[in-house]
Amino acid sequence: MKPWSHRQSALVRAVITILAGALAAFVGTFAHRMGADMNIPYGLVLAFVLIILSTWCARARMGVIGLALHLIASSMTAWGLALTTTSGNALIVAGFQGDMPYFTQHAGYIWLYGLVLVQVVMLILPTRWFTIPAQRDV
Repeated sequence: MKPWSHRQSALVRAVITILAGALAAFVGTFAHRMGADMNIPYGLVLAFVLIILSTWCARARMGVIGLALHLIASSMTAWGLALTTTSGNALIVAGFQGDMPYFTQHAGYIWLYGLVLVQVVMLILPTRWFTIPAQRDV
């Protein structure tokens, strides 16, 4: 038995993949700065773990097309949140001047560019890493 989302029609699987990519990027955007002010980027690590798991599921669900849909949705979400600010409040802060911890200054750039890089790397990994083996009834 395959997971529920893998047993749906192609259209439903595509919608699930797009929504999962957007949601992973949305949550990751809010999480990526946790610990950056102490130079312990645990939020950045959690955000990348989330995007890696979501990307793995997208490729397992729909192959390379699923990964492409996931990459587009997650990139649009993260970069959209980075570029749209209201009343001077930014969700992704990057490019500080002055004496601040490294991750305080660079967590935003690492998240935005790493989000794309991680998914592109997962694109070139072997297909067998993204298969869910069939279970046998015991």
